[in-house]
Amino acid sequence: MQLTGAEIVVKCLQEEKVEYVFGYPGGSVLYIYDEFFKQDKFKHVLVRHEQAAVHAADAYSRSSNKVGVCMVTSGPGVTNAVTGIATAHMDSIPLVIISGQVPTHYIGQDAFQECDTVGITRPCVKHNFLVKDVKDLAITIKKAFYIAQSGRPGPVLVDIPKDVTTHKCEFEYPKTISMRSYTPGVKCHSGQVKKALQLLLEAKRPMIYTGGGVILSDASVQLTKLVKTLGFPVTNTLMGLGGYPSTDKQFVGMLGMHGTYEANMAMHHCDVLVAIGARFDDRVIGNPADFGSMPRKIIHIDIDPSSIAKRVDVDVPIVGHLPEVLGELQSLLDDQKSKPDAKALASWWKQIDEWRSKNSLRYKQGKDIIMPQYVIEKLYEVTGGDAFVTSDVGQHQMWAAQYYKFDKPRRWINSGGLGTMGVGLPYAMGVRFANPEATVACVTGEASIQMNIQELSTAKQFRLPIKIINLNNRYLGMVRQWQQMFHGDRHAESYVNALPDFVKLAEAYGHVGMLIERPADVEPALREAFTKHKNDLVFMDFITDQTANVYPMIAAGKGLSEMILAEDL
Repeated sequence: MQLTGAEIVVKCLQEEKVEYVFGYPGGSVLYIYDEFFKQDKFKHVLVRHEQAAVHAADAYSRSSNKVGVCMVTSGPGVTNAVTGIATAHMDSIPLVIISGQVPTHYIGQDAFQECDTVGITRPCVKHNFLVKDVKDLAITIKKAFYIAQSGRPGPVLVDIPKDVTTHKCEFEYPKTISMRSYTPGVKCHSGQVKKALQLLLEAKRPMIYTGGGVILSDASVQLTKLVKTLGFPVTNTLMGLGGYPSTDKQFVGMLGMHGTYEANMAMHHCDVLVAIGARFDDRVIGNPADFGSMPRKIIHIDIDPSSIAKRVDVDVPIVGHLPEVLGELQSLLDDQKSKPDAKALASWWKQIDEWRSKNSLRYKQGKDIIMPQYVIEKLYEVTGGDAFVTSDVGQHQMWAAQYYKFDKPRRWINSGGLGTMGVGLPYAMGVRFANPEATVACVTGEASIQMNIQELSTAKQFRLPIKIINLNNRYLGMVRQWQQMFHGDRHAESYVNALPDFVKLAEAYGHVGMLIERPADVEPALREAFTKHKNDLVFMDFITDQTANVYPMIAAGKGLSEMILAEDL
């Protein structure tokens, strides 16, 4: 039986057991949308902007370990989606983006709503395809899903000209796929794993540093067991939070630009460092020269060989799937008669506890002005630490990362690599679709939320009971902080002086709005939102201290040992 290209797209998505397609229709994808209408095996979520479609699909993937899928039309549909695609690419999120294109015979003629989708997206996808023959459509979509979720994950785009969606051919969806030019299945080198174990057993000041790779590969269980067996301190990057339980005593907090004093000092002064699913990026180690000034042995474990030794030289590189590598390391450790040096480890923990005693995250909450850190701490208490928390980008993102203790993976959903404002609300939508019974909180700021605030309409249509925690300081907070610290306190274009009434705005979209201006009202408002209004979207507008800054902080280009603490100012 012959099917049209549009029918083939639908059949392929059904074969991949797709649950949701986030998208926005347009001329070049109307035949595909017509086929969507005729089936009921997956649902389409109509967003209000293509950027939000990709963000929602992204968060759906982050919170579920499934491939997110979105659909956009040609021209502005694709260009609107690019920010979302780049966001997913930087954080290695598996997505399949299906984009419409003008008919094949119009390509290159500046046709209505034409753009070079393959060229535009090439720098921010793992791979992309332009399908010019309907006979190639099914195999291409199979390849897209395979590439997106294997090896180091990432977004894959399939661009389909409109005439291809009307052409017909025999349909057969491949059960498996093999690509000579792409072989991501890499088994770790056992000799390297043995070298790594030997270094760990000889360490006097060990440190375990883990990133988003632990979350993406579902290696949290193996990581936790290994860390417990070794008794070593462990830190997570911003993207790795939840990979190891944050409430455990061996966890020394997040590291990096806004990490804890103890995490950064332990990272800087350790003698053996094992990096697991992390890439030594600039926000984590600061200045590579400063980081390299301290002698240490480095073990680097990652699925992506191009990430190893990219920014710092390492002594033991291990390429492999993290659960398998950690499992092999655990087996070798269990078989070993020798154990880590208990005396040296006790001395190292004593030093870490001294750094910890600085309490680098402390702040003062008075009776008159709400401190943003206090809101996050109360959010943690009210939700029992069990919510899915999405965030936008800025000061509120860092406070959420610092003060909400994530004990489980895939509960902290934020834009790390690209640092994209406007993701919080569409992220919360995607999380809720993936986890329909979950408590979902979106931590945002009055600037970030307005970048995709139109999605309040989508949330209303699909009755998504998201709780929005707006930390409203009337500034582009992180911009203002940098201007205060490094630009002579000149607040160039960072004050937001024409804000809407967020309560009325939320109500206009059919949601519940709450204004909270006093510290005493923070906890009652949160409890009311999560209990009385459990089934409603609640927009909580917290009027917070305009002068609050995120500490600790490492200035750009500085080293881990050059932290700025609140008491230093």
